[in-house]
Amino acid sequence: MKSVELIASKRNELGSKSSASLRKENKIPGVLYGGKENIHFTADVLPFEKIINSAEVMFIDLKIDSTTSKALIKEVQFHPVTDHIAHIDLLEVHSDKPVIIGIPVKAKGSSKGVLAGGKLIQKLRKVNIKALPSKVPECIELDITEMGIGQSVKVGELKLDGVEFLDAPNSVVLSVKVTRAAAPVETAAAPATTAAPAAAAKAAPAAKK
Repeated sequence: MKSVELIASKRNELGSKSSASLRKENKIPGVLYGGKENIHFTADVLPFEKIINSAEVMFIDLKIDSTTSKALIKEVQFHPVTDHIAHIDLLEVHSDKPVIIGIPVKAKGSSKGVLAGGKLIQKLRKVNIKALPSKVPECIELDITEMGIGQSVKVGELKLDGVEFLDAPNSVVLSVKVTRAAAPVETAAAPATTAAPAAAAKAAPAAKK
């Protein structure tokens, strides 16, 4: 999984007044958890907004003074009125300790069922996994080429080396549903007018032998 470097500064003044002053300068307060001690920091808001608004999941290489820590976003608090980022919590990750994270799911290919008139339904946009940082993928890519109408992919069917999937095994990730365009049209049987057509219809299967 890709990483992005962000530069921050240690925050010495704490409290709501200090936080309000930071936001006026387009900066946000945050806390880095998971190390020997929790580190309060401040950083420019724009890079974090780009990460949060992105569909991608990525590690953050947070550089505070001369120290760089690899981290994941743990929690984001938003202002109740402006909806701007008010505070961010990061969790430091270590190469020898597994992390729990939601990874986006992407469908690849054109489903046979969709080409036949069905509709692709994506129930889960992300799946939760547990893995060492080196094993965390950027996304879970599913080849749907052979999926027909009525077929689905469940969490229990997902396999990836070094990755444990945490969602319920029977949770549906993707499915191809029947639509009106794909549904078979039922036609009423025409009344028999003569005996000859009926005899021909019965004979048709036998001719295939």
